[in-house]
Amino acid sequence: MTSSRAEAAYQRSLAAFKNPTLDMLHGRYAPFVVAVLSLVFTPDRPAVSVADAHAEVGEATDLLRYLADEEADRRIPTGTARDVCRQWVRLGWLVPQIEDDVEVYRLSAHAVGALEIAGRAGSGRTRVSTSRVRSLLEAIERLADDADADPERRLARLEEQRAALDAEIASLRAGAPVEAADEEHLLEEAENVLHLARELPADFSRVAESIKAMQRDVVAELRGDVRPTGDVLREYLQRGQHVLQSTPEGRAFAGALRLIGDPERIDRLATQLHVLQTRPFAQVMDADQRAELEAVGRRLEQGVEEVLTAQRRASHVITAQVRTHDPVRDRQVDDLLRAAMAGLQAWMQESRPGDRVTPLRSFPVAGLGHLRQTLSDIHPAAGPEPLEESPADVEFDEGDQRAWGGPRYAELEEYVAGLGEEFDLATAFAGAGPDTRRPVDLLGLLEIAHRNGMTEGENISVVEAVRPDGTSRRFAFGAVTAHSVKEGTP
Repeated sequence: MTSSRAEAAYQRSLAAFKNPTLDMLHGRYAPFVVAVLSLVFTPDRPAVSVADAHAEVGEATDLLRYLADEEADRRIPTGTARDVCRQWVRLGWLVPQIEDDVEVYRLSAHAVGALEIAGRAGSGRTRVSTSRVRSLLEAIERLADDADADPERRLARLEEQRAALDAEIASLRAGAPVEAADEEHLLEEAENVLHLARELPADFSRVAESIKAMQRDVVAELRGDVRPTGDVLREYLQRGQHVLQSTPEGRAFAGALRLIGDPERIDRLATQLHVLQTRPFAQVMDADQRAELEAVGRRLEQGVEEVLTAQRRASHVITAQVRTHDPVRDRQVDDLLRAAMAGLQAWMQESRPGDRVTPLRSFPVAGLGHLRQTLSDIHPAAGPEPLEESPADVEFDEGDQRAWGGPRYAELEEYVAGLGEEFDLATAFAGAGPDTRRPVDLLGLLEIAHRNGMTEGENISVVEAVRPDGTSRRFAFGAVTAHSVKEGTP
């Protein structure tokens, strides 16, 4: 063995143990961390409020410290439950979030994976079973089939499978007895199902955390104002598609999403899990295994919901950032925060224990004094000269300016007076003269109808108004039956 290979292997091992998953399992307090996190966070309780988590961690710490001997006591961390949970957050084992305006803790993907490893190692059931070997062989066979592009060989395999199925169907129709599997074989199959199901939560958590990481990167780039907003959002969408298609966790999530999206398959899964609980081999399993088998469907739903929630939250945060993004204001806020931090550091170097800082309760008011109203002359400016009245010199194009003005109320009231006691407003507008069929005249006609009394119908009326320049515009409104004379007027 060469020294380079040994050194490379050692460097890979060092990098692996820097991973939060292995760091959680090989640390001094590893048994305590695994025990407490497995008690606080369960498949039915993936999120715990911060206050409840601190209370439960503190209670478990006090109880374990009371029951532990001197050797075991050194494996229990000191400090309050709040300090312990904050340390776990810094190490990447807990993820604080806001859900329904409540701050909660969730296990990170590294913590979920570490608990799964600890659970498998402590169960004492890890072994090479027929079901696991068969799962491996079937996966390899499916991989080989998908990689084989020869239609002749694929057709031969399908015909061989169909022949085997036809032979089994004919045998059952002929009355051949069904060979029931023994309980040991069924128990192996159930353990393989549980083994596969235990790996799903960590995969779902990794997908959710990758979405959160993308969210943080996008928000940081938007605030940095380094690239155009469109380029940043386009890259975010491409990365989101990459996560769901190009990673094992993303493919697991996509498959689970297709499963959850099929109601018939979900109902069939629930029925199958319920029937399995009634079989004799299920009685050989312990209570925890039976509960875990029954919760497989619920684990799938919770994992998919976790990822979808992360996607919705990321979209909401990024949308809010795009709408409110102001590079100038962000830079001002950053400068203000840096100045505050610099001032705090300077004050910490000069202050003594017990010193207090007087808070700024209001902003100072600028003393402006008296502002000069003129620049050169100290006397007030004189008023404007009066206007000269000379009507002969005024030219007024009444036609053009009047055409673009407001409604012609006089002409409209005269026109309405000749329509009878009741009339349809849309019909009346369509029959008006060309000078009173402008958009503003439609508003004037509606005002006159409202003033004299009108009744709104359920139908929709559509009229076409003509502007003074000859262009037209269509308007739709609720049908109106108007009166030519105000109600109550003799």
